[in-house]
Amino acid sequence: MKITIIGAGYVGLVQAVCLADFGFNVTCIEKDPEKLRELKFGRIPFYEPGLEDLFRKNLKSDRLKFTDNYLENIPYSDVIFICVGTPPKKNGESNLNFVDQVSKEISKRIKGYTVIVSKSTVPVGTSKRIENILRKKNSQKTYDVVSNPEFLREGSALEDFTRPDKIIIGCRSEKAEKMLKRIYKPLNRPYVVTNNETAEIIKYANNSFLATKITFINEIADLCENIDAEVETVAKAIGLDGRIGPKFLHPGPGYGGSCFPKDVKSLIYQGNKNLTDLKIIKAVDKANELRIQSLFKKIKKITKNKFSNIQIGLLGITFKPNTDDVRESPAVKLAKSLSKTKAKIKIFDPKGMENAKKELPKSIKFCENENEVIKNSSLLVILTEWNQFKNLDLLNVKKLMKKPIILDLRNIYSKEITKLGFKYYSIGNN
Repeated sequence: MKITIIGAGYVGLVQAVCLADFGFNVTCIEKDPEKLRELKFGRIPFYEPGLEDLFRKNLKSDRLKFTDNYLENIPYSDVIFICVGTPPKKNGESNLNFVDQVSKEISKRIKGYTVIVSKSTVPVGTSKRIENILRKKNSQKTYDVVSNPEFLREGSALEDFTRPDKIIIGCRSEKAEKMLKRIYKPLNRPYVVTNNETAEIIKYANNSFLATKITFINEIADLCENIDAEVETVAKAIGLDGRIGPKFLHPGPGYGGSCFPKDVKSLIYQGNKNLTDLKIIKAVDKANELRIQSLFKKIKKITKNKFSNIQIGLLGITFKPNTDDVRESPAVKLAKSLSKTKAKIKIFDPKGMENAKKELPKSIKFCENENEVIKNSSLLVILTEWNQFKNLDLLNVKKLMKKPIILDLRNIYSKEITKLGFKYYSIGNN
């Protein structure tokens, strides 16, 4: 079976590497010349634990190839995965220009029966949109379009690909279903087989529900702070309820990344377009947007609104650990707000510095390590729960800081550190 993957971004590259590791011959089409050159030289364009080693292994085995040429690959492909970007418009609508362009390229070149798989996160109706484009050049149907959404978490992509909770196959033919099951047979995981439209909405419903859990526990945390309760205990207790579960009940600065913010807004747009008022999802989106304002007020209260001549150190700038992704990162948003004050802002992150420099003002200083951030800071804010931040030498931290005040927005420490002489503030604890 010959597999072609169009788009070597996060989703496409993980898909390509893992399928090549299953023993398939995989060709990845990437039109960005710089990215293509880097991939051919064995370098991946983002950080993902474990991916680079697996990538180089399969590149060396010759099961994984990269090109920018449609003509040499599309006509001979049995299965084509569309893994291009669907960036959001200002109104929340997904921009499907790349999907349209790729569909037109495929329509010109397919020969014989081909399964075209939509792997990108796309709104309901995209499968029909692709079918309509293919039909213009292929009056006699020699293809099937499948919706096969991904559920990869940045920082855990290989684990999520090889041990998924479920595999969604949205299709209209038994032949296409069998082709997809043949590809994913090594995974031995449960399938949900449905029509294309249901598969397309599953991804949005899935991510929006997880975003709702995050937003819910953040609001409970705010209440806990005002009533002398402990949010971690609340989260643990409700998470033990089998109907709720413990995952995504960790209070913090809000959700970010390339998926949740975009998918929540897209679902709201799809609801409005289809005369459905998604009140809960709208409230989640609004609450998450207001989260940074709430945290900024918390910092103003801690500093007594006196930012002149103080240094604030920020540990972490990515939206989560084990990634270099700063898209929609709460840490970036908070750093931008703080940069507008008269405080001196310093940042350190193990992987996200280069991407953050593109997003943040030049007034912010990017440091080489934790100690450089900590030294002379009057407030240390922990924004991302990288493992190396969980084991700081607190006695050394206290010695380096101008004032030993910590605002822990990930609750990786506890009130116990007050015994060392720190003023300690966290989320959801008085």
